[in-house]
Amino acid sequence: MVTPKEEEVKIVVKNLNFFYGQTQALYDISLNIEENEVFAFIGPSGCGKTTLLRVLNRMNDLIPNINLKGNVRIDGQEIYDPRVDVAHLRKSVGTVFQKPNPFPISIFDNVAYGPKANGIKNKKELMGIVEESLHQAALWDEVKDRLSENAIGLSGGQQQRLCIARVMAVKPEIILMDEPTSALDPIGTSKVEELINELKKKYTVVIVTHNMEQAARVSDKTAFFLNGSIIETDETNQLFTNPKEKQTEDYITGKFG
Repeated sequence: MVTPKEEEVKIVVKNLNFFYGQTQALYDISLNIEENEVFAFIGPSGCGKTTLLRVLNRMNDLIPNINLKGNVRIDGQEIYDPRVDVAHLRKSVGTVFQKPNPFPISIFDNVAYGPKANGIKNKKELMGIVEESLHQAALWDEVKDRLSENAIGLSGGQQQRLCIARVMAVKPEIILMDEPTSALDPIGTSKVEELINELKKKYTVVIVTHNMEQAARVSDKTAFFLNGSIIETDETNQLFTNPKEKQTEDYITGKFG
C-alpha cells in the first residue's frame, strides 16, 4: 500500500493529547484520514471516539477548561492556530449527530437555513441548493411535494437524512457523523448506510459507531480506540479479519465492550 505524503492527506492528527480540566481523555493520538474515504472510529463507550470527532471541528471549544497539545491539520492548515476562523472551519467540517435534530420549521427552511445564514437570499438559488442537497441525501423523491410541511412530521430515518442534507447545503468538504444511525430502525439505518457510500464520492466522511457490522459495511479504514488511545488503525477489511493486536481481536470477537 502506497503511503501518501502528509501534505496530500486531508486530515492529519499528530501526537494529540486532550484534557477535560485535569482529566486526560486522549493519549498521543496520531492518524491520517485521506480525501474521499470513510474512516470509522470504533471502541467501547468512553474510550475517546467522540472526543476526537469533536476535536476535528473544534466543538470542544464550547466546553470550559479544555486543554489540547499536539497538531490537527486539515488541508495542511493547523486548525487550532489562533488565526483560524472557527465559523468557517465548522462550515467546511459539518456534523451529523446521534439523534436527528431537525429544526421545528419546514423541510425547505431546514435545508435553506445554512445558505440563508451565509447571505444567500435569492429564492430561486435557495430552491436549487435545497433540491440538490435533498437529492444528495437520497430524500428528494420522498419529500419534494411536502417541502412546506414541518420537518418534525418526518420519520426518524427521514429526519436524519434531512439533517445530512442540511449539512451538505453549506458545501462542506468533511462530514463528521457521531453514531448517526443509533436512534434509527433497520430500514432507516440501511438508507443512511447507502447514503454514506454515496457521500464519499464527494466528501471525506468520519464516523463514530458502536456497531462493528456497520463499520465493516461502510468504512474504508478503521481505528480501534481503548481508554483514550488508538490501539490499531488499518484498512477495515484487514482490521476485522486479521487484527494485529490482541486487544483489537478481543473487542471484535466480543470478549469485552
